[in-house]
Amino acid sequence: MKSNQRRAFLRASLPLAALIASGAAALPITAWADTAYPKQKAITLVVPYTPGGSIDTMARLVAEQLQARLGQNIIVENRAGASGLIGSEYVARSAPDGYTLLFNASSQVEMPLVMGRATYDAEKDFTAISQVGYVPLLVVTHPGIPAKDLREFSALVKGGKNKYTWATSGYGTSGHLAEELIKHGLKLDMDIISYKGAAPQLTDVMGGHVSAAVSPMPGVYPHVKSGKLRPLAVTSAARLPQMPDVPTVVESGLPGFELLSWYGVWGPAGMPEPVVQRLAQEVEAVKSNAALQARFQELSFVTVPSTPAAFAEVIRKDIEKVKGIVADANIRVAF
Repeated sequence: MKSNQRRAFLRASLPLAALIASGAAALPITAWADTAYPKQKAITLVVPYTPGGSIDTMARLVAEQLQARLGQNIIVENRAGASGLIGSEYVARSAPDGYTLLFNASSQVEMPLVMGRATYDAEKDFTAISQVGYVPLLVVTHPGIPAKDLREFSALVKGGKNKYTWATSGYGTSGHLAEELIKHGLKLDMDIISYKGAAPQLTDVMGGHVSAAVSPMPGVYPHVKSGKLRPLAVTSAARLPQMPDVPTVVESGLPGFELLSWYGVWGPAGMPEPVVQRLAQEVEAVKSNAALQARFQELSFVTVPSTPAAFAEVIRKDIEKVKGIVADANIRVAF
């Protein structure tokens, strides 16, 4: 290097050297990159089920508002298959930079508990960002089945004249657990048929190919309102204002029964803390959007305040609770 080039290089290097020597420059290089988040590129929000179901519906409602707040495109990508495993595993393997996120329900932590051999750890392989809220589920059937509530449907199944079946949007989902518990508690001889999401699940019930299903409110309620499905019971502790004549599962013969589906946002393990906190704060702000709140209320969706730490605790407690349910009902699935 010539002497004049060396002097120019040293002059250019001095400000950087001074910055590095200062306390302010002691931050890791990744922290500097995080300050630009999410300006680099669009964010992919993975939904591990088919379009049109409850998880997909809620993801798109949240993504629309989150996109406006972050000033960056959010692409909702459906990666369905294997009861949600394909999409979840895809996110777990993605770069932990905040540009690939997962929107899923409580099935995200419940699925590994019903598998003979879990393919991911719901706590260690993901970063908990924010719990969005929770929603009750509906027990529904085809309108042509002669039962107006779950008690009558139970009697019909036990009558033995026809073979009745359950449809589930995927193994390990809250709907699947509810079906197993109802089947076990009411002693119903009904096979459970798994689908790649709520849309094909409910389509087959509406078509009369499968007898009944348990599905979260956001995806199933429009079909109930249109008369394509008949509600038999609700899985919440109390009846719903939208359907005051529909009994709870408790009223249908299962004391103490309550099962809700909750929704949240995750990222891969190891995400930078500034990115996690930014996303958590923006999701929190989205929940208070007036238009979104009105839509949530229509779907009986209850938002909850959340932080990454609080969400991680919800996950821990749900794992402990569902372990007991799985053991009591002897629920096991294999792929």
